[in-house]
Amino acid sequence: MKANIQLDNGLEGVLFVPEKGPGGAAVIILHERYGLVQHTLDLAQKLADDGYVAFAPNLFSQWDGDKAALTAGKARVIMPDPEITRVLDLAIDLVRNDPRAKCDKVFLMGVCQSGRYPIVAASQRHDLAACIVFYGATQGRDWDAGPLQPVAMPDMVAKITVPSLFVFGEADHTISLAHVRHMRDTLETHRKSYRMHVLADAPHGFLNDTMPGRYRPCDTKAAWQMLLTFIDEVSNGGWPAKEVRWEFKCTSSADYDFSKNVRLE
Repeated sequence: MKANIQLDNGLEGVLFVPEKGPGGAAVIILHERYGLVQHTLDLAQKLADDGYVAFAPNLFSQWDGDKAALTAGKARVIMPDPEITRVLDLAIDLVRNDPRAKCDKVFLMGVCQSGRYPIVAASQRHDLAACIVFYGATQGRDWDAGPLQPVAMPDMVAKITVPSLFVFGEADHTISLAHVRHMRDTLETHRKSYRMHVLADAPHGFLNDTMPGRYRPCDTKAAWQMLLTFIDEVSNGGWPAKEVRWEFKCTSSADYDFSKNVRLE
């Protein structure tokens, strides 16, 4: 089942429910810099096909700029963290309380620009199941506090109480292995549970089959299984709060050079 959501409180998005009905767990999947495009909706449908309620909110629904330029990647919208928190609170309430969903376990999944948002939310509320980040949350601009980001990334990480899954690509042109290590070190400094994968030779956006230059079918299949395994483990008590678990797996070339990674379309 697929339903467009447009509520009086300003929340817009698309809700996907498995054919067999909700199973108790929901994934709120957050779109990339391009807005709520078909790629994000396809991922949400895929989650529903795999048995999970999925909700894809339109984070930019209140933005009245050039939508065509946004979709084409020629415009960028940077939302303040407090506004992101407001939207995610509404989205979480939806998947918990809407009779079509009624899920008690809620996972937040950020992709690219939205990668940091699960951490933003999880640093402020402790009723989430886990954070999921695909090739995001680790660039230089994600770390420091500022007008749009009142709390620095290390201070937010210190406050999260749930495990996190991170999936990166070695050939990412925006996230280096040094960036990845920075996040890993921060998580370990604050003794936060995580599982982190770096896929060999995978570029930024490798899940996106609407961008042929980036899409990597084999990496997508592997990463999707990582995602499903993590959700299943967390949902079934496999990451108990009384334990701290650090899992890191990275495959990279011996002559890795971030400066040679290029943007692909």
